[in-house]
Amino acid sequence: MIFDISCDSLINMQALKSSDKSVFELIKKEEKRQREDINLIPSENYVSKAVLEASGSVFTNKYSEGYPYKRYYAGNKWVDEVETLAIERAKKLFGVEFVNVQGYSGSPANQAAYMVLAEPGDTIMGLSLTSGGHLTHGAAVNFSGKIFNSVSYEVDSKTERLDFGEILKLAKKHKPKVIVCGFTAYPRIVEWKKFREIADKAGAYLLADTSHITGLIIAGVHPSPNGFADIWMTTTHKTLRGPRGAILMTNNPEIAKKIDKTVFPGLQGGPHDHTTAAIAVALKEASTSSFKKYGQQIVKNAKVLAETLSYGGLRLVSGGTDNHLMLVDLGSDGPTGKEVQEALEQAGIILNKNTVPGETRKPFVTSGLRLGTPAVTTRGMKEPEMVKIGQFIVKVVGNLGSDKIYKEIKKEALTLTSKFPVP
Repeated sequence: MIFDISCDSLINMQALKSSDKSVFELIKKEEKRQREDINLIPSENYVSKAVLEASGSVFTNKYSEGYPYKRYYAGNKWVDEVETLAIERAKKLFGVEFVNVQGYSGSPANQAAYMVLAEPGDTIMGLSLTSGGHLTHGAAVNFSGKIFNSVSYEVDSKTERLDFGEILKLAKKHKPKVIVCGFTAYPRIVEWKKFREIADKAGAYLLADTSHITGLIIAGVHPSPNGFADIWMTTTHKTLRGPRGAILMTNNPEIAKKIDKTVFPGLQGGPHDHTTAAIAVALKEASTSSFKKYGQQIVKNAKVLAETLSYGGLRLVSGGTDNHLMLVDLGSDGPTGKEVQEALEQAGIILNKNTVPGETRKPFVTSGLRLGTPAVTTRGMKEPEMVKIGQFIVKVVGNLGSDKIYKEIKKEALTLTSKFPVP
């Protein structure tokens, strides 16, 4: 599914222009930036006009504490129907028995999952930040590392891939209540079955966080955690290409009851009904054959981009990618991730600095870059464009500090993006 909609015709904002010209102008500037830049941030994407319209609909005006047909307020006849529609579409799309679509985003949804499966002070296990885990997988600065006793597993220092033997040893030693799998900066396939086996041997629950790869799972280019995880959490943006929300799923009836009670009234008040409506739209779009082709193209594009970067002399963590993203290790003695990120932004290429396995620099500096192909694939770019983009990146990295090179690449980037409209 490739959207071909002029950015200028996206939404008629004449009321906003009249009411608050400052915000209107900022939105128009952001539209222009998104149209002109090459977006390689793996966690970002472009939604369809339909998703945007649903997200900005009159459902914004409604308050609906509770669940469909069991609300605390009146006037929820149509809210009940749109939430039920989102739930049923998710059940069918993911092949699960229970769905909760009320999570505000990934972090609060993960918090809900932990509260369902564990008690404060219990031990949880997740991949460390430097190895590709997420803040909510047990980082010390996050609620998950403050409320729970967090034990981190790492990737192997040589292969830079998960070492399941070591993960098993760690799990047997610490006896975690919850093991988290599914990551934010791991460029390889997640082997759900192996994690399930480890969880069973350690007497732990398994939480799968597929926020980054959900679109790939739908497209059949990444295995599903369904049947392995006790709880499956996904955000609804990223590769799923919906609004900023989250979904919690399970096939366990008892866990299902706990999820509903934990999300509301345990952690949240009323759901964001406009987001629920937009999630329903995104799930319908994700059920199409064109979406599956889109997900498949993401991986094809990522592999070509990775190969181009590697051919250009950049070292990739684990040697490449199996999914939508890749990590470039610039080396502890090389330029910092921050320096390269800023240089590339001047050249019209947007990605993010990122820690790498064995990181020696601070998180706001880093020795690595994280980049991926979901957003450029939404714009309709394919393998030939990935070669060009990879060459742009290599040229900038090889000429840091050269304003002349930045301007040259910026001009080429504008020529490229002008051919591929943003929805």
